[in-house]
Amino acid sequence: MDSCDRLFLDYSARKLRQLSRRIEDCLGRLTHEQIWARGAENENAVGNLVLHLSGNVRQWIVAGVGGQPDIRQRDTEFAARGGVAASSLRERLGGVIEEAVRTIETLAPERLCGPLVVQGYDVTVLEAIYAVVEHFSGHTGQIIYATKLLTGEDLGYYKYLKSSTAHTEQTP
Repeated sequence: MDSCDRLFLDYSARKLRQLSRRIEDCLGRLTHEQIWARGAENENAVGNLVLHLSGNVRQWIVAGVGGQPDIRQRDTEFAARGGVAASSLRERLGGVIEEAVRTIETLAPERLCGPLVVQGYDVTVLEAIYAVVEHFSGHTGQIIYATKLLTGEDLGYYKYLKSSTAHTEQTP
């Protein structure tokens, strides 16, 4: 039987992949203008959120947990006002997620309680992974909500719940 630490790592990797696929789907449903639309200057466009998630996952997991160089430029994630196509956003996010998933999947479980300093925060490896999955989930919800508002579509992510026989998704 798997240990709880391995279950945590595997679930974290699966959840990041699942949420990333949903963001990629949303990007495919939106026009360039919708991706970069802001209701007000203090709001973030879907494009900004994708840049932000890419930077955050890379900084906390790939660099913090995985030991790669931290090259994040956080302010530019929010300063962008367009110019990045949906395909580039999908490619950037997908690449970072795959790096993070590899880092998580190959992590020795005994490292979970080890200390890290990421973005000025003293955390354990477990806390860093948990914080990233939680953060990623929150912004994915914002992107899904924005996509529903902008397209008027039901995105269908939970349609399997309407049928008693079809259970294609294992986790909510």
